[in-house]
Amino acid sequence: MMIDDLFANDDSIIRQWQEPLAKDAVVLRGFAYDEAPTLLQHIATIAETAPFRHFIIPNGHTMSIGMTNCGTFGWTSNAQGYRYTEVDPLSGQAWPQIPAIFLQLAQRAADHAGFPHFVPNACLINRYHPGARLSLHQDKDEMDFSQPIVSVSLGLPATFLFGGLQRTQPCQRVTLTHGDIAVWGGDARLCYHGVLPLKDGIAPLPLQDNVRYNLTFRRVSRL
Repeated sequence: MMIDDLFANDDSIIRQWQEPLAKDAVVLRGFAYDEAPTLLQHIATIAETAPFRHFIIPNGHTMSIGMTNCGTFGWTSNAQGYRYTEVDPLSGQAWPQIPAIFLQLAQRAADHAGFPHFVPNACLINRYHPGARLSLHQDKDEMDFSQPIVSVSLGLPATFLFGGLQRTQPCQRVTLTHGDIAVWGGDARLCYHGVLPLKDGIAPLPLQDNVRYNLTFRRVSRL
């Protein structure tokens, strides 16, 4: 029997593998694939309470990606700066709780990547339509850099930029597809990263729109 035939009906073996990015940074290929339909359902439910919006950044520009949050803290931006808040500035209500399946997935991914005991209290949800992009930046508003970033990709594939600790350092270009999870922490925790303009395509089912969603789990130590 050929190896291809042996694993022909075992999609989990075919889809899931680990791809190093740098020291303390890895892509877990296909790690969230099986949970993706349920994750998308929860995103829709969260957006009913805390709708996606396009934040203004301090330079006055409006971000091309739509954002919302769930968890104890939510990331926001306006002309005065970037910060975490305990309430949605749109509604004045607390952000929706992080669903249990989100927490379980983030913790399993972090553990698999070598960061045990990760307990996120913030999940930023980004929605990309074709043409949307995210410029190079560091995730440094959390204040607790001992905890990793866990980033889940759903929907259309995206070109992820992953650089070094200085903005001027060269960036890797990594294609992230439906169900992939990128995890970085330790020496890589403050590496610059971003997303090139999203290309149009056909999103995988059950998505009905050509979009990409990104769940980014963080541990925020204080406001």
